[in-house]
Amino acid sequence: MLRTLFISLSESRSLRGIAERSAVGQQLSSRFVAGNQVEDAIRVAAELNRRSISVSVDNLGENVTNVEEARASAQLYHQLLDQMAANKLNANVSLKLTHMGLDVDEQLARELVTGLVQKAATMNPPNFVRVDMEGSPYTQRTLDFVHELHRMPGNGGHVGTVIQSYMLRAEDDVERLLADRIRIRLCKGAYKEPPEVAFQKKSEVDANYIKLMKMLLKSGVYHGLATHDENIINEAKAFAMREKIPRDAFEFQMLHGIRRDLQQGLVREGWGMRVYVPFGTEWYPYFMRRLAERPANVFFLAKNILRN
Repeated sequence: MLRTLFISLSESRSLRGIAERSAVGQQLSSRFVAGNQVEDAIRVAAELNRRSISVSVDNLGENVTNVEEARASAQLYHQLLDQMAANKLNANVSLKLTHMGLDVDEQLARELVTGLVQKAATMNPPNFVRVDMEGSPYTQRTLDFVHELHRMPGNGGHVGTVIQSYMLRAEDDVERLLADRIRIRLCKGAYKEPPEVAFQKKSEVDANYIKLMKMLLKSGVYHGLATHDENIINEAKAFAMREKIPRDAFEFQMLHGIRRDLQQGLVREGWGMRVYVPFGTEWYPYFMRRLAERPANVFFLAKNILRN
């Protein structure tokens, strides 16, 4: 019930406008969003690195409306990659194709993202670009492009994508990505999808996640398991130990500001840990989807408001 409510709220343009302009809204989002500027993201990434946590940085935004916005988004990612190198950070970048202009000019979006991946692949040391997954209308286009990018000379191992375990097609997509040895971030999914496209029951989503997780861990490719679910994390740890999969052969991934205790616990145990750090002014849809994924965050925020 709460999940459906927050997904619906994430799509409300009027509420988004009010929230993104209000001081209260910005205060609430600060738990999960690094700030508005590149410098904010770099600062948070450096703090996490000092705690032996690697980072993936994402500039928040989707569905730009013109070519100028798409080019500006790409330029910002070039700045991020440069700043990561200059500060010697253990960090990479995540981006959405619609933020690069996919709905405005697909050829331009392809050129912009190709340029970013080629830049990451040729840096010293080389870096990595994660192409995020969006709603189901974009799934095939995203996967087709990632396969194409990965096959370009020099790009292998420097571009990956995301698979959402609630998608009915996820296992087939994983098999095809693994055939090309493409790195995957596995998550549960944060968009509202119909029954003909996605599992609707949490138990089904979780079961598929565990099934896919085992496929990834046995593949010999370095993947990320994005989850805050302790039951699934324990399943992954047990499976890795049972199958003698090294702790540095994959990584757990979590969101900035969520379960920091669990993040540090995994680091102490010697598991790879990466935190997804978003920044930017367009934080409202991201914030609402985080509440949809984990309704317990609502109660956390309420407690903090009452305490202030």
